[in-house]
Amino acid sequence: PFVIEYNVRLGDPETEAILPRVRNDLVELFLMATEKKLAIARVETDPRHSVAVVMASGGYPSSFQTGKPITFGIRDNDTSVFHAGTRLDEQGEIVTAGGRVLVVSSLGDSLKETIERTYREVERIKFEGAYYRRDIGADLLNYNSKVK
Repeated sequence: PFVIEYNVRLGDPETEAILPRVRNDLVELFLMATEKKLAIARVETDPRHSVAVVMASGGYPSSFQTGKPITFGIRDNDTSVFHAGTRLDEQGEIVTAGGRVLVVSSLGDSLKETIERTYREVERIKFEGAYYRRDIGADLLNYNSKVK
């Protein structure tokens, strides 16, 4: 075997699933890291489950159109929407500007509840050509139902 790639950074969409669970002030943690004091930091995390779903532009990862207006529904307090491929147009409206447009990330007490909450929030966001995986977390639900 050969090592092809080794990453020591947070990737996308892993970051959007992990960061909502961090209760600390991120700026404070980043400053401690730059001052080489991170070893003394007490990082507090939310014990709840986290699920993140990427909303992409139709055609991604190949060719895709941009400039499609995005409408957002009312968001649940335990859900965050991270902008990746968006921009403000000349009228100040949020529009698509890339392949991976948004990441919707929710927290919940059970994995099933968290998955359902995340997809409910995804469905409240609309833009032409939007698509997303509909199986995020399903394998874990199936696995957990088999483990007793």
